[in-house]
Amino acid sequence: MKNETTIFGIRAIIEAIKSGETIDKVFMQKGLHGELFQGLELAIRTEGINSSYVPVEKLNRLTKGNHQGAVAQISPIEFHDLDELVVNVLESGKTPLFLLLDQLSDVRNFGAIVRTAECTGVNGIVIQKKGGAPINGDTIKTSAGAIFKIPICKVDHIKDAVFHMQASGIRVIAATEKAEDYVYNVSFKEPCAIIMGSEGRGINPSVLKVVDDKAKLPILGEIESLNVSVACGAFLYEAVRQRS
Repeated sequence: MKNETTIFGIRAIIEAIKSGETIDKVFMQKGLHGELFQGLELAIRTEGINSSYVPVEKLNRLTKGNHQGAVAQISPIEFHDLDELVVNVLESGKTPLFLLLDQLSDVRNFGAIVRTAECTGVNGIVIQKKGGAPINGDTIKTSAGAIFKIPICKVDHIKDAVFHMQASGIRVIAATEKAEDYVYNVSFKEPCAIIMGSEGRGINPSVLKVVDDKAKLPILGEIESLNVSVACGAFLYEAVRQRS
């Protein structure tokens, strides 16, 4: 069975995966077994779909239907191919500005960032297939519809996007409090991609090791960090200022 944003029932989800439905995440009930359930797990692994095992109460909140231990969220957008997007932007003659999001978990932060990215002329957003916030109704609402206007790509690991950008002549700049330089002292005038980390952990340490530059925002108060969507806005508008 299916409504605008969810599919529920093990067979229905398997068929949706087989038919090429763009599925953002599958929630599966902890402790379930059986041949059909294993078939669903295999399909999820084969297609690299984001998934998690949750208590039955979580599934009951997601749908009132007979979910049989599995609920899938359908993505409201079609994802773009990263290689194709980068080539198109480079060939357009524009100075590329990309945004890489390292496993943000809050859908409202994600939506707010997408809205700001669209307003600041970001050419595309890259997210990781697993571990990030789903694209759902809250994302659409918070983004004010910008989710439909800016290309979004998915990669297996955010480092894949970092290496791809670097191989394409695009500098990768990490927004992190571990930086020595403030954002105002780092150049955004050339082709670049900005990485924002997750709400709790920040940018994965293994990703920080391979970036081209790091930058931070000045914090003058007693609270040690900004909300990630606010920090992202500050970085993007600094890029706009430098390019104006």
